[in-house]
Amino acid sequence: MLKQIKKYMKQITIFIFALVLILNTQQSMAQEKTTHILVLIDSDQGGTYTLAKEIAQGVERWPGAKATIKKVKESNHPSLAAVPLVEVTELPTYDGIAFGSPVYFGNISTGMSAFFAQTIDLWSARALEEKPATVFMAGGSGAANELALQSFWNTLAVHGMVLVPNGIQGFDTIDQTKTTGNSVLGITSPMSINKGERPTADERKLAQNQGEKLARVASGLKGSKKTESTIKSKASVEHIDLNQVLKDKNIELPQLPKPVGNYELYVRTGNLVFINQVALKDGKIFNPGKLGVDVNEEQVKEATKVTMLNVLAILRDAVGGDLNKVQRCVQLIGAFNTVDTYTQHAVLMNPASDLVVEVLGEKGKHTRNTGGASSLPLGSSVSIQAIFEVE
Repeated sequence: MLKQIKKYMKQITIFIFALVLILNTQQSMAQEKTTHILVLIDSDQGGTYTLAKEIAQGVERWPGAKATIKKVKESNHPSLAAVPLVEVTELPTYDGIAFGSPVYFGNISTGMSAFFAQTIDLWSARALEEKPATVFMAGGSGAANELALQSFWNTLAVHGMVLVPNGIQGFDTIDQTKTTGNSVLGITSPMSINKGERPTADERKLAQNQGEKLARVASGLKGSKKTESTIKSKASVEHIDLNQVLKDKNIELPQLPKPVGNYELYVRTGNLVFINQVALKDGKIFNPGKLGVDVNEEQVKEATKVTMLNVLAILRDAVGGDLNKVQRCVQLIGAFNTVDTYTQHAVLMNPASDLVVEVLGEKGKHTRNTGGASSLPLGSSVSIQAIFEVE
């Protein structure tokens, strides 16, 4: 009798173990099948956030999809206090992203634009390629809403994202006698028109349809080879310490040159830093003179590098000694003291471009212009104007 009881107890134990194993496996499989959608917004007066909640509701209508709403910057609006801030590096961890912004003069908001300026490392790593994305906006009278949506699309296309438009879905079910912010590119809501009723019931419905469509597409693409190979976490986006780059490459920035007139070494306005420099080294002009008369091409190239080192030294000072605060080099303009018949100014400017990319990496890639001059300040053979975007 005791043997039989032990036998039954053993069988029961095995059964319970097997049952727990099956339940854990099913739970694990269910978690893996969840499609995670980020609804990422910038919102000033809460209108975009209201649409975001409708988008999120639509996302979760699709089986297995879960929506998370986050914001790109802090806001004083009471309704946004509890919405968490996003980290740029977490974007690749989602299966799809719905971006929402106010309309600013036919474009995305300043806050959203500033956020995208921080995604250069993601772009370089191709971390958002083939990730489904959709856009929605709230703004004013509705003027230029579709133009703003198109500008949003352009930004996402640069990242190689899969753009999910509304098309004409749901248009046949809405009240055509009322002004509605519907668009084939994404839902909008003209918040200043009958503001108390915004978003309208039709706009909410279209927003939910848009969210569900994004979740459906993201679920279909989830697990694809490209998606799985894409960078997924914060650790996967390599952080490069630009201050360490200088040490590793033995690039020594000079002491700051002293202004010789009533001007500043740099001016910062907003997130832009403007710098102008000539080829000063140890308080004297390096390789002075006119190309073709006093100096040759190699000497001017050396002077160009000296000038760019001065620019980078001033830039480092402008960001408080931390080059990691530099978002990118926007533009370089070089002027060279040459004879009238000289035409190879771009060759003379290459050392400056090469140096800024060597130090800043992808952030150093910039637009550029070069030209000749009959003379330059202090007899310098080169003068460089530089514009940088910084935190």
